[in-house]
Amino acid sequence: MRNMHLNWPLMDNNIPREDLDAVIEFLKGEPILTQSENVKAFEEEWSEWLGVKHSVFVNSGSSANLIALSALKQTSGLGEIIVPTLTWVSDIASVLQVGYTPVFVDINPRNLCMNDHEVIKKINKNTRGVFITYVQGFNGLTENLLHVLNKKRIPLIEDVCESHGATFKGDRLGSFGLMSNFSFYFAHHMTTVEGGMVSTNDNDLYQLCRMFRSHGMVRESNDEEVKKKYLKENPELNPEFIFAFPAYNMRNNEIGAVFGRNQLRRLDENNQKRRKNFELFLDNLSPDKYRTDFDLEGSCNYAFNLVIKKQDFKFCERVMRKLREVGVEFRRGSAGGGNQLRQPYLKKLVGAEEHKKYPEVEHIHFFGFYIGNYPNLSEEKIFSLCDALNAVE
Repeated sequence: MRNMHLNWPLMDNNIPREDLDAVIEFLKGEPILTQSENVKAFEEEWSEWLGVKHSVFVNSGSSANLIALSALKQTSGLGEIIVPTLTWVSDIASVLQVGYTPVFVDINPRNLCMNDHEVIKKINKNTRGVFITYVQGFNGLTENLLHVLNKKRIPLIEDVCESHGATFKGDRLGSFGLMSNFSFYFAHHMTTVEGGMVSTNDNDLYQLCRMFRSHGMVRESNDEEVKKKYLKENPELNPEFIFAFPAYNMRNNEIGAVFGRNQLRRLDENNQKRRKNFELFLDNLSPDKYRTDFDLEGSCNYAFNLVIKKQDFKFCERVMRKLREVGVEFRRGSAGGGNQLRQPYLKKLVGAEEHKKYPEVEHIHFFGFYIGNYPNLSEEKIFSLCDALNAVE
């Protein structure tokens, strides 16, 4: 055990040779490299895989968050958005950037997602949406939450950036809300190197997202009625250059789409391996030292979540020392570095002591970690890691 070195990065081989070959084949001749037919095909194939009508390919998951919230503002107006305390920064940043007021809730320790009971308690007349993050592959939906949101007509925005392929009641996460956002960053379930997707069944929001992706230009809409409306209202403008909104340039490109189309073909198979890996990891960890009772129903985890059971800073230091010793890369705080309310950008908004009101995410902030989980991990490596962790006293 003393000399063991696992050489275990956060992500390994997420762009295999077959993807590179697909891009090389595409580059032969004189292909269009900016947004074109492969982007359109990837959006259609992604929508079919997810089970929704429309998708918009953008340059990052953070951009997906921002244009989704920008579109929501046009249809629902401003107010409060309920957000998690454990998430990536861009979820909360997009809420702030668009002009919404974030309302925070603590997490459910068994799935690291927002506690649905706390979400329901904080819904009021100013609530314009619930922005749920499915942390690192866990499902955070419940029947009760969906029932209340539907009854009160509160839109659900799903951040599925870390959870491609996770499900609730047999349907893929990202197909339940008014809109859903995905990231294709290198370390996630599948990658376009950098990239993201907004998906929806609502045609009006789809048209808004298409325009917001590209400078707010009306010509980016693929709905002729939308184009006619703006042309009729602005007869003095060149139809090719009508800017409906002060929007963004968040387009992706053909190379990213080629990567995405190729990776999507093996996503389900790779996800099955990830599920098996995670179960093996939890089954072999000591339940006396680490939390092993996660709710795995519908989950699809691209990371191994390692959470120390007791609040013990000295033991935590020994765990981190052991991980470094055996060559395992890790991140403390799980998704986004832990409790977002401890971050400088939010302390200025909510006050320096607000983070103390959320004990479950506070535990993850100090005693939660994630470790890479990818399809080519061997069982032997997983057993060796668990042995090393269990040996920490």
